[in-house]
Amino acid sequence: MTAVPARAAARRRPARIRAAQTRAAWILVIPFLVIFAAFFIVPLVYSLYISLYSSQLVGGEVFTGFGNYARALQDPAFWGGLGRVAQFLLIQVPIMLVASIFLALAFDSGRVRGSKIVRLLVFVPYAVPGVVATLMWGYLYGTDFGLITQVFEALGLSAPNLLSAQNVLGSTMNIVCWEFIGYNMIILYAALRSVPTELYEAAEIDGAGQFRLAWSVKLPAIRQAILLTVIFSIIGSFQLFNEPNLLGAIAPSSIGNSFTPNLYAYNLAFKSQEINYAAAIAFLLGIVIMVVSFVVQTLTNRKERER
Repeated sequence: MTAVPARAAARRRPARIRAAQTRAAWILVIPFLVIFAAFFIVPLVYSLYISLYSSQLVGGEVFTGFGNYARALQDPAFWGGLGRVAQFLLIQVPIMLVASIFLALAFDSGRVRGSKIVRLLVFVPYAVPGVVATLMWGYLYGTDFGLITQVFEALGLSAPNLLSAQNVLGSTMNIVCWEFIGYNMIILYAALRSVPTELYEAAEIDGAGQFRLAWSVKLPAIRQAILLTVIFSIIGSFQLFNEPNLLGAIAPSSIGNSFTPNLYAYNLAFKSQEINYAAAIAFLLGIVIMVVSFVVQTLTNRKERER
């Protein structure tokens, strides 16, 4: 008679354990959900709300629906900034990622002398705050007392104006590459270190050299890590702000208030006091980022499935 209640109690014990684990999981997750909602969801919803209104001298805040969005789609300043960001994305991101992949493969090969120190030196620029890095490079680019100008003059050559309207976008690309090559390299290097060594050994037994090993084994093995760095780079390119904002103080004739969409939204909100229109610009930029990231991820995954 006592065996039946014992078996029933044994069956109920796992259920009680699962319930306790579920409660513990919620207790640990709820603080994050509260903070996430307070500092991300609520501001996002509020920004969407104010983007649907316009501030007028007579009548105050007036509901305009998607009027601010329609205005943004007809705004040449917004499209000009978006075009510069697209140019930045198409030129800077491939250069940065190719350099990061090359360095990660070089360090993973084990043929770089003092690789630990070199890895640290490559990564250090990422640890430098973006404001400090931009100010440092702004000094180097300076046409009067900048180090680059001084070197050219010492060689008897005419120094290029790296902060001119024609060159400032390329100068910004150089700063961002200097900052983020090491960051992407660390991500890719960590992915390479997690690849099973049996794959390398099998390829070497088949007679594969270092180039063939990297192209046919290592790169396919870290495809997802490469995709991650691409997505991060796309988001970072469209969110470009610190570098043009600080360089604009050094070269105001080359970088205007609408140099990038992010800088344009900032100036609209805090200088022109057009908060509603700035919110619409920010939301449109977020939509562009989501669409571009989704397209890149979809195309990459489709090619992977075809293979």
